[in-house]
Amino acid sequence: MPQRLYSVEQVAELLGLHVRTVRGYVRDGRLKAARIGKQYRIAREDLESFTGAPVSPPAREPLHAEASATVRIDGVDPETASRLATLLTASAGSRDHDGRDLHVKVVHDAERAVLRIVVLGGPGDTSALLGLAAALVEEQR
Repeated sequence: MPQRLYSVEQVAELLGLHVRTVRGYVRDGRLKAARIGKQYRIAREDLESFTGAPVSPPAREPLHAEASATVRIDGVDPETASRLATLLTASAGSRDHDGRDLHVKVVHDAERAVLRIVVLGGPGDTSALLGLAAALVEEQR
């Protein structure tokens, strides 16, 4: 079985200590570590010897993905802009999201007849909202 090596940061997280405290233990010789380049690495066996208890690896953080999209629509009058903004923001507020908020910002430049939609959220929810925006635009043609 390959030897598991921990960084100073990982040891600090496992033990609930500050990184400087762990570095101090290494420098004082209380915690055995190997210097690799400019960083210390602590073997699992040395960490278990230091703590006097078995060490389990830190829990892996789940993957997190976020998408952002900006859409520009030309030739939009104020009434259509208001209707699109209402539908998109209402849809974003009522959808069953994947654990994250879905943010929608709609800005209309009446002078240039340009509508901008900015969407921030999970990839699936962002994609679904963009699909809704595309359908609404097609409906207006």
